[in-house]
Amino acid sequence: MRLFGTAYAHCDLPCGVYDPAQAKIEAQSVKMILEKMQDMDGDDRIRAVLVKEERSELVKHHLMVLWADYFKPEHLEQFPTLHETFWNAIKQASACKHHSDAADGEKLLKMVEEISDMFWATKKA
Repeated sequence: MRLFGTAYAHCDLPCGVYDPAQAKIEAQSVKMILEKMQDMDGDDRIRAVLVKEERSELVKHHLMVLWADYFKPEHLEQFPTLHETFWNAIKQASACKHHSDAADGEKLLKMVEEISDMFWATKKA
């Protein structure tokens, strides 16, 4: 049974809702967890690993939504490296899941910030 009629839209979310802030918050969490993990052991380290992996996966999710749903072909003209930048950032989030080097978290945060800069530049255009 359908309760509503068919809705048509050019993207999943209403315009103006997309924002890289969610990915950035999660990337900051990953970075901080990786830094703090260096001094942890036992149950604390196990819990940190679980949270780090969850937050890394959330970074990937938020980036993939932006990449697939917000950015359009005209943005590629403005940022020819857009696809490669997203692909590398998503791969870096995966690296944070697999490793415990604090430098990986810093690298991820910088990549997310680069994507954020691209996003806001498209909003000004």
